[in-house]
Amino acid sequence: MTHMELVPTKRFMLFAGRGNEELSAELATELNVPLGEIVLSTFSNGEIYCRFGESVRGADLFILQSHSEPINERIMEQLIMIDAAKRASAKRITAVCPFYAYARQDRKAEGREPITARLLADLLTKAGADRVISVDLHTGQIQGFFDMPVDHLTAVPLLVEHLVQSITGDVTVVAPDAGGGKLARRFANLLEERGVDADLAFIDKRRPKGTHNEAVAEEIVGDVSGRSCILVDDMIDTAGTISSAAHLVIDRGARDVRIAATHGVLSGPAVERLRDAPVQEVVVTNTIPIPKEKHFKTLTVLSIAPIIAEALDAIFEDTSVSEIFRGDNV
Repeated sequence: MTHMELVPTKRFMLFAGRGNEELSAELATELNVPLGEIVLSTFSNGEIYCRFGESVRGADLFILQSHSEPINERIMEQLIMIDAAKRASAKRITAVCPFYAYARQDRKAEGREPITARLLADLLTKAGADRVISVDLHTGQIQGFFDMPVDHLTAVPLLVEHLVQSITGDVTVVAPDAGGGKLARRFANLLEERGVDADLAFIDKRRPKGTHNEAVAEEIVGDVSGRSCILVDDMIDTAGTISSAAHLVIDRGARDVRIAATHGVLSGPAVERLRDAPVQEVVVTNTIPIPKEKHFKTLTVLSIAPIIAEALDAIFEDTSVSEIFRGDNV
């Protein structure tokens, strides 16, 4: 009788949707692995076709998709990829969503509204994902929408590391609204660890009735006069909030202003507003691809690939992701 020798092996495989091809390539380079072979195409009626070009049976699969424009197509493409991987007997499927769409719809602000962030979580679960990775969710509570592990990464150390190279003098980290206080505090703490004393301020804003992604800055709580100010947020969408905040802190005597955010959505009039804003620099990451026509002189785009690569490696090796960020990624 022949005895089979069982040798347990783990196989890392990285596949990417069409939502952020540049980031996908950078991530593969950081991990020193090839992007998996996959066929993705769109039929003339808009339906998406997917087929893995190699066996994924028993593999630890990571499916990367930025929920960029067209957002709903990108989400559907990732769901289809996950379903295909599940049916092809992948051992574990991790949905890597650098930018998690619909994150601002995490609660009912008015009656008869959906909670779409929860709906997307349910769709990823139903499709067959075993784990989710995202970067700087709009609210950390979104992790609770999932009945599976969620690794919540943060780009704040990356942004701070870049900013400390150019800021001088007294510094104030400014949250564009009261809800951004926690993020501003994390920025300030990391700046102080790098020898930069930083105060905090926040802006009182109002949202005109009937609007969902527009807000107007009205007053500042905190000291900005004569100081270098860093306006921080998790994302820049239409840039209405952040650009009006930049004008306000300059009006209140700030020496100079920089803007830092993880996700550069840059929809609608965002580019024009940021181009005209009185700021030294606008720093974002490439969680969402920013086409060349949306680039402007003061824009700096940092790569999030090293951070995601480190997290993927930790997950594959079953080591701690939180230790990468010293527990500051919740």
